[in-house]
Amino acid sequence: ASRRRLALHARQGADGRVTLGFKARKSWRVVELTDCPLSDPHLTAALPALAKVAAPFLGHPKSAPTLHVTLTDTGLDVDVTGVEKRSGGLNGDQLALAIAAAAEADLARLSLDGDTLVMARQPRVRFGRASVPLPAGGFLQASPAAEAAMVERAVEAVRGAKKVADLFCGAGTFTFPLAEVASVTAADSAAASIAALKAGLSTAQGLKGIEAQARDLFRRPLSPYDLKGCEAIVLDPPRAGALEQTQQLPGTKASVVVGVSCNPQTFARDARVLVDAGFRLEKVMPIDQFIWSTHIELVGVFRR
Repeated sequence: ASRRRLALHARQGADGRVTLGFKARKSWRVVELTDCPLSDPHLTAALPALAKVAAPFLGHPKSAPTLHVTLTDTGLDVDVTGVEKRSGGLNGDQLALAIAAAAEADLARLSLDGDTLVMARQPRVRFGRASVPLPAGGFLQASPAAEAAMVERAVEAVRGAKKVADLFCGAGTFTFPLAEVASVTAADSAAASIAALKAGLSTAQGLKGIEAQARDLFRRPLSPYDLKGCEAIVLDPPRAGALEQTQQLPGTKASVVVGVSCNPQTFARDARVLVDAGFRLEKVMPIDQFIWSTHIELVGVFRR
């Protein structure tokens, strides 16, 4: 009962009934989902209503909709992908049916490929002291408990630093808790996430100060000059890791680097850069965010 995010594939049978579920291993076959012991009960309780939401998106024979469902503080946020657009996408009738189904399901927001179709309430999530408006289709850790464990370890590792860089910051998962102990320079390639982070600033009191910018850290990693004054650095990159950005870190004055990763292989590759430059990998904490799967999150702490 820990997951707050689900990606549900929608299919329509010969009898016209819409089913939602997960794909079978190494298959396109969708296994209908009626319950999920991993998911927050609010998500599984909404499955019948979500099947009705999915129905209008199945109008085109080439459409294979996926409902990316997120439980937020203000209700369910649903972003739909996989809808055939070359033939015109949703028509007016289908759009009206989708909006009506969203209202019946009491969704906070329904969007298509990140574009909002209807919003009853702004989906919001809490990061530290801030309440942040989640971008449509934006990234969020799958489990609040796992997120809290990662944040706790990152904050503890940088404690004592006056200025911290939070790279691949998203909408502020680590940024706001870090800003309780140090001023923070934050960067991420997703402009919508940076806009959400900035919008959350007005909801938090007593922080040390946050500067945020949208920047592609693969093509334009922050240089030692950009990171001037940062005594600690936190990175939470996607599965591809952060090699280009990590290569810039030995030239900084940072004495602590915290690497958060969902891919031990790219973490190890990037760790080699830091270790060869004189950092010591002090500890690694595995966090089983994706229980009953082979995937693992981890937090590694490096000290110069």
